[in-house]
Amino acid sequence: MAELSDDYEFRRFEPAAKDHPAYPAAVTWMRAVAFGFHDARRSDERVDRGIDMQRVDRRVMTGAYQRGPVASHSLSADVPVATFGTMDKTLNIGFGRLLDTRLVTAVTVRTSHRRRGLLRRLMTEELELARRDGLAMAALTASEASIYRRFGFGVATWEQSIKVDTSARFVVNHAPVGRVEVADPKVLLELAPAVFERLHRLTPGSVDRHEYYRQMASGSISRESDEDPKVKVALHYGPDSDVDGYVSYKFGGWTSRPYTMEVVDLVAATPAAYLELWQYLGAIDLVERVTWEEAPVDDPLPWALEDPRCIDASEARDMLWLRILDVEEALTARHYPVDGRLVLEVLDPLGLTAGTFALSASGGGAAVERVSVDPDLTLDVSALSSIYLGAVCPVTMTAAGRIREHQQGASLRARGMFAVERATHCLTHF
Repeated sequence: MAELSDDYEFRRFEPAAKDHPAYPAAVTWMRAVAFGFHDARRSDERVDRGIDMQRVDRRVMTGAYQRGPVASHSLSADVPVATFGTMDKTLNIGFGRLLDTRLVTAVTVRTSHRRRGLLRRLMTEELELARRDGLAMAALTASEASIYRRFGFGVATWEQSIKVDTSARFVVNHAPVGRVEVADPKVLLELAPAVFERLHRLTPGSVDRHEYYRQMASGSISRESDEDPKVKVALHYGPDSDVDGYVSYKFGGWTSRPYTMEVVDLVAATPAAYLELWQYLGAIDLVERVTWEEAPVDDPLPWALEDPRCIDASEARDMLWLRILDVEEALTARHYPVDGRLVLEVLDPLGLTAGTFALSASGGGAAVERVSVDPDLTLDVSALSSIYLGAVCPVTMTAAGRIREHQQGASLRARGMFAVERATHCLTHF
């Protein structure tokens, strides 16, 4: 990789309102991100909506800009050649514990400016800043799986796409305890955050949502435009008549066969709400298939179906990537269901967290300290970040050569200590 020269200026700023002098910088940054992700050019109004949502989330925008003159007829120097966005949200680390986490998003580098060290500088400086800000964890969702391990990130959750045959063979073996009713989609502007908060506190691997989700689930905005008039919404009412789940969905059109309903967002804070929302989807007239792009891999639905082969599931794909920034803080923050002691030698390509740490868990809590003794396990920070939520088995990582076991049985001990109370899942893309 070539050394980063003085050909670029790095600017870090918050999205500005339309009447602010910094507003044009936010617009060009947003358009650069859209270009990097191959999105269609958005209207000025859609860009403004996007900036408004970024302001609600208190995002920070960073761009790399060319210094000096640019090639004739090319994009101006005001348009960043690389973008990098961040915001802070909470991550569920198991047993209802939430950890403040720096989310990394909107990472792009223009093709003509690759391999010049731009991403490395942006990522390294941001991770160092997050640690100085007192955060013990960073997270991202990756468009390419080969990029981020070298920065210390490891896969921590997965998801899958499903196609569900909702013809006569679709039967859910569940006696409803609540009811499902259709609602005006705009009610989710109020209800969606509260329902998701309940799920968020129950689900290891869950990341708190940003403003886009509330707008998207209600049909108030779509990826490309402002309104999505095709969106419909159904709410689940629990036995106490409180809304504890919802599904946002839209029809795929009459030209495709079988007639398909597409789930836009499905959030259920109880197991009953989840199954009863699926019973509702399976009963929609004229529809023979329901699709969902963000289904959990460890999904209870197949186990509740009379015929589990109603579900055609894709291969599992990585979703949430974590990066521990402070080993002592991160390990101390979580709950341990099994008592035990492990000495971990942690390697770090960026030098942020390297060291040997003794983890002693007792009664659910833990003490962590730096030590100078022989380790039970040696692993890099990306592997530690993967096993942190219990979704990746340390025994499997040892078999893959990602963890070196110095004391026989240490990987199995780590498996028990890092277990969480239920399957991990993250419904928040960012």
